[in-house]
Amino acid sequence: MKFETGPEDRGSRLDVFLTRFLNDLTRSQLQSLNRRGAILVDGQREKSGYRIRGGEKIDVDPPAPEPLTIEAEDIPLDVVYEDPDLAIVDKPAGLVVHPGAGNRRSTLAHALLARFPELSDVGGANRPGIVHRLDKWTSGLIVVAKNNPAHHKLSKSFEQRQVRKTYAALVHGKVRQTSGAVDLPIGRHPTSRTKMSARPGRGRDARSEYRLVQSFKGFSLLEVRIQTGRTHQIRVHLNAIGYPVVGDDVYGEKVDHAFVRKWGSLGRYFLHASELEFPHPATGTRITFQSSLPEDLMSFLDRIRVSV
Repeated sequence: MKFETGPEDRGSRLDVFLTRFLNDLTRSQLQSLNRRGAILVDGQREKSGYRIRGGEKIDVDPPAPEPLTIEAEDIPLDVVYEDPDLAIVDKPAGLVVHPGAGNRRSTLAHALLARFPELSDVGGANRPGIVHRLDKWTSGLIVVAKNNPAHHKLSKSFEQRQVRKTYAALVHGKVRQTSGAVDLPIGRHPTSRTKMSARPGRGRDARSEYRLVQSFKGFSLLEVRIQTGRTHQIRVHLNAIGYPVVGDDVYGEKVDHAFVRKWGSLGRYFLHASELEFPHPATGTRITFQSSLPEDLMSFLDRIRVSV
């Protein structure tokens, strides 16, 4: 893996700099890699405490991923559609899509193995059938591939932006425009290894379009369509324009504290994948699926309607 430092990184420790991008590795793991000569700065070995000057090229030979063995788990799934090639699942908030650091068991992937006799293995043994992801605390529609040809075609549809993904998002503040778009690149946060940030000229291109559905006292309900699928995209983009998603204690931390004091904890952020449209991998015909807001989000909307 290759990285290039910039003027804004000047003064950062080498290991701290790398944690911004290699968020599955701790600083101690990076220091261990460095001692083994797996990290080179401009082709030379440096101490983990090396201070970035800006303009260096850093090469990292990451460790081989720890093998995972996934076993089926009988976790209830809301399967809204299935055919020989794919299935559409309405994922509940709180369910992680596939195993990873800190989430070895009880993921959607484990549940899929129990529900379906065959799934694609294109994504690897620990991601059976997984074509795309939703954040742990985002509910809603996700497509699952049952065989490898379907997986390849679905992945191509995502890459070519033929998939229309629509979300319902409740945000803090009164959105003045009836519609708009956010075009801001998204990349790793400059100081927090678990966050993303939207900064002009830094990161990968990302576009989110929104439409105002309804205004409340202190809140706005939006329909958001994403043209790209960057990590935390909707939450990052809406926060960047001053409208953090309700319940998001990561990107809307300051306003979320005040929200919890008044309304209590929502227990998640108010973000739901409400519509998914894409060409069927076997026929090419566009198909559309919709999901209503889950009970917890509808209940909260009813509460704020009463307060208006």
